[in-house]
Amino acid sequence: MDKINTKIYSDGAVLEDMLESLASKKVTGFTTNPSLMKKAGITDYVEFAKKVLEEITEYPVSFEVFADDLETMEKEADKISSLGDNVYVKIPVTTSNGTSTAPLLKKLSSKGIKLNVTAIFTVDQVREVVDNLTENVPSIVSVFAGRIADTGVDPMPIMKEALEICKTKKGCELLWASPREVFNIYQANELGVDIITCTPAIIKKLSLMGKDLNEYSLDTVKTFCKDSKELGFSIL
Repeated sequence: MDKINTKIYSDGAVLEDMLESLASKKVTGFTTNPSLMKKAGITDYVEFAKKVLEEITEYPVSFEVFADDLETMEKEADKISSLGDNVYVKIPVTTSNGTSTAPLLKKLSSKGIKLNVTAIFTVDQVREVVDNLTENVPSIVSVFAGRIADTGVDPMPIMKEALEICKTKKGCELLWASPREVFNIYQANELGVDIITCTPAIIKKLSLMGKDLNEYSLDTVKTFCKDSKELGFSIL
């Protein structure tokens, strides 16, 4: 972990998992979204956010708006932002009908609200977002590198160009979103990406970083052997 300069954020909506990630000392920020809240069975948004912020006070925490129109998004953003100084408001790059949220980003950022702009997939989207952020107001540009890779497209060139764009605006950080494996952390670090979000499952795998492959091979065989014995199957 000493060679990794990219900050690792935990992505999830289960408070117990968030606190476990916090205790690992490897995580320095947290993100969540409506889909993760739905999966976690959250029934009261504000209550959940307040509980999280009672426990996590020193690191950034991103909470996303739920509205799908700019006017309501703004009202939600004002309320979410008021919950704590370490809060970033997540705003999707567009509404569900494809309307750009750039005008809202400009308005919120100019008021000093910390933003995490999410669901970004293209360099053009990155450029539009950064153009509408206010200099020196903390902001995060979340590019979904993992989902880009899911389509068969190499996300590395996109992330490289996105990083250069983000560097043009002081206070703006690039985030590698939706990683699929620990190796993505190394890729993000190689490019100089500021932040990468990881699920609790990936965070638990961080202990494997630098593990000797021969040792890992033997451990794997031992696991197969143990499971075979527990199954009690007989082939012969």
